[in-house]
Amino acid sequence: MNTLALADTQPTSTDESHLFSPLTIRDVILPNRIMVSPMCQYSAEDGLANDWHLVHLGSRAVGGAGLVMVEATAVEARGRIAPEDMGIWADKHIEPLARIARFIQQQGAVAGIQLAHAGRKASVARPWEGNGGLSEAEGGWPTEVVGPSPLPFSQTYHTPHELSRSEISAVVEAFATATRRARQAGFQVIEIHAGHGYLLNQFLSPASNRRTDEYGGDLAGRARLLLEILAAVEADWPTEWPIFVRISATDWLPPTEPGFTLDESVELARLLTTRRVDLLDVSSGGVSTGQQIKVEPGYQVPFAGRIRRETGLMTAAVGLIRKAQQADEIIRSGQADLVALARELLRDPYWPMHAAQTLGYDLKWPNQYLRAKS
Repeated sequence: MNTLALADTQPTSTDESHLFSPLTIRDVILPNRIMVSPMCQYSAEDGLANDWHLVHLGSRAVGGAGLVMVEATAVEARGRIAPEDMGIWADKHIEPLARIARFIQQQGAVAGIQLAHAGRKASVARPWEGNGGLSEAEGGWPTEVVGPSPLPFSQTYHTPHELSRSEISAVVEAFATATRRARQAGFQVIEIHAGHGYLLNQFLSPASNRRTDEYGGDLAGRARLLLEILAAVEADWPTEWPIFVRISATDWLPPTEPGFTLDESVELARLLTTRRVDLLDVSSGGVSTGQQIKVEPGYQVPFAGRIRRETGLMTAAVGLIRKAQQADEIIRSGQADLVALARELLRDPYWPMHAAQTLGYDLKWPNQYLRAKS
């Protein structure tokens, strides 16, 4: 576990920490505090990364991000959201991913990968094709969709079958095997996806987990699968490299409905200190269609701040972070250790370069682009 000293959980001075200061986590040094948030591209065939993924992720590394995180990468074929999701369930996936990791590192950034399982949100069409559940004839796998309980995400999604204990063990092993492949591909940061309504979030939330065995009930039971996966991941991941976990800090459900809350997120973070977790990537929502989100700039940042302040775990903040000054203030004020950008980096792959100019920092540009710097 890599925690912060109590003093570091308070606002830091401008001389110590800002958006373009390096961050050391274990033996990995991020050149700055800008992280490319995992963003599904729905552009793979049989889980294989291709030229689109190389250019998409590589351009963000060229653009100056310190940590480039590969999209949610399925540890099982049935764990894909859509048929076009990237995968890491077979050895054939290693080299295409390694090609991406190598290029990212050649640009001076750190390459990370998010390992994921969609659970009950699997076997659906990609967003621009409707998002609804796919039949076998349409390329889906409706009979293989799984979850903690036989509750569908919505009327247009498949009803999952409840994972048995032996199937849960197989999921744990799938994450462990995927970890070994991620290591072989050359990634230096691994992130376990336990947010956005996917399988591990489904276990964590009482909105989707109605089990009465040891994987349900109180938070300790609902967190059991995540903790078992982390134990397996740790056994196959070098001790000098970081492990992140992405969570949804709240389900955004009314108090009258069962859901995962920020208070439980803080308790979960404390549970995770029993494992080798270095940073929580703090997002929210995704487990219920009944969520009521008030979206505004930086709306999720306070979640990252409270978890960091009360537990000492490093955090990444994400969610409508658009302006350079906004991102810099998040780091300077001690609300988070990283800012994770998604849509803003889709709009502008070179956002870090432009932010550095705005804030007065001399961010290194690729030699090929120097003629345009002044």
